Amino acid sequence: MATKQERRTRIKFGIRAKVSGTAERPRLSVFRSNTAIYAQLIDDVAGHTLASASSVELKSEVTGNTVETAKKVGQRLAEKAVAQNISTVVFDRNGYLYHGKVKALADAAREGGLKF
Repeated sequence: MATKQERRTRIKFGIRAKVSGTAERPRLSVFRSNTAIYAQLIDDVAGHTLASASSVELKSEVTGNTVETAKKVGQRLAEKAVAQNISTVVFDRNGYLYHGKVKALADAAREGGLKF
């Protein structure tokens, strides 16, 4: 029987086989840890991170790793993306279920002006 980590890794590789980001339409990758949530806009062709946001950089505004924290991270990432004239992205949930914090981050990024 596979562990949680092995299961997520298998799902992640399945998603990454289908999802790839470009400079015009970068990949929005989400990573969730026990203490924080991170999001990046990645150009896979050049291998560069175009923008990033995390709950670690928002420590003064938020406390804990909650759905509200994820919303703030999504809003911050959308602000940075719009400032760089990025409007459309490809969403990479990174093996996590599209539920809770991951969904909150995605919805906040959509409200901030990103399309995916």
